[in-house]
Amino acid sequence: MLTMQWFFGEEHLEDVYALRRAVFIDEQGIAVEDELEGDDGGCIHVVLYESNVPAATGRVKITKEDYIIGRVATLAQHRGRGFATAVMQALIKACCIMGGERQILHAQLSAQAFYEKLGFKPYGEIFEEAGIRHVCMEHFGFPVGSCQRG
Repeated sequence: MLTMQWFFGEEHLEDVYALRRAVFIDEQGIAVEDELEGDDGGCIHVVLYESNVPAATGRVKITKEDYIIGRVATLAQHRGRGFATAVMQALIKACCIMGGERQILHAQLSAQAFYEKLGFKPYGEIFEEAGIRHVCMEHFGFPVGSCQRG
């Protein structure tokens, strides 16, 4: 059974950190200080569980100007089953409900096509972040073109 849980602030992020360590630090070789940069307390996190076991995660960081989706990660054994899509749809909807009709993210180039399927469009130049090539992407609304509140 799949369930989703939301976390706010700095407490109860053990599952978030376990997922991100496995994917970004252990699998992709990102430095701990780049991955766990200290912004998590100011973010809204979601974890997707399969049979009470954490399988995927993501977060939203809200600034004065932007709703920034990031740190989307799915454990290798759960990939290809739509878990990252479910996390992204939940994050996009949460942004819209909070008034953020435009969402942005920094996509690893290897994940750009995934985000494009969700309606994100690239903008700007390709850049390097934590030793990996990225591109900025933006999305407006939920579903495509409008935010459904309520």
